[in-house]
Amino acid sequence: MEIKPSLKSTLKRLRLSGLLITLGDRVVWAKKNGLDPQDFLELVLQDEIDRREQSGLNQRLGRAGFEEEQTLEGFDWDAKITFDRQLVRDLFGLSFLERRENVVFTGPVGVGKTFLAAALGHSVCRTRKNVLFIRGEVMLRQLRQSRGDNSTERLMRRLIAVDLLIIDDFGLRRLTPEQSSDVYELIVERHRKASTIVTSNRDIDEWISLFDDPLLAQSAIDRFANNAHQISMEGESYREKQGPGARRRQKKNSRKTD
Repeated sequence: MEIKPSLKSTLKRLRLSGLLITLGDRVVWAKKNGLDPQDFLELVLQDEIDRREQSGLNQRLGRAGFEEEQTLEGFDWDAKITFDRQLVRDLFGLSFLERRENVVFTGPVGVGKTFLAAALGHSVCRTRKNVLFIRGEVMLRQLRQSRGDNSTERLMRRLIAVDLLIIDDFGLRRLTPEQSSDVYELIVERHRKASTIVTSNRDIDEWISLFDDPLLAQSAIDRFANNAHQISMEGESYREKQGPGARRRQKKNSRKTD
């Protein structure tokens, strides 16, 4: 159906031009089904609400910086990995975020730590909260580089301000004195104010040895760990089973059983 130019102009002036995407189809559908004017108005306005909600979600996901879009629905619960599944399911209720609690996923490479952390972040984005996903090494490198252009305070404010900060692969190597101070400040500033999720190949008990100053380490880690849900993951490589090679093997085995 052709929309009148005057109506297009009016919708644009009201900042409702998004309605034009579906308006023609909705008019045809409304006529066919005998929809009364009030129900029709409600229908097209709901279309606009849905469009804006999706647009907002896409923007939040983009700002979050996820390397891949992972969701709880996409997780393979049949994978041969051992962890507290009920605790993880409870975390997706997101009450930990309301209580400003932390989450830690520990375990060997490839068992799904990053997947679940990112999926939690995706769920938080759906609630109109701001999330930042960043690898530990990248965060530390950005903080170091920020001192060259005097942007450290701005970067630190960004890390502190988000509703959920996800630090992936923390603790790959020992921290320098400067990095130790940065991590300490970040933990202290976010403590009881906002939630943080960390994934690490090291158990929390091993984090103290990463810091340059043991007292600084103890102070930071006590704050973080005592307010954290800790999920230890063990088992076969989840990442390997999600890769192209695994899918080819599954297809080959399927053909053999046909």
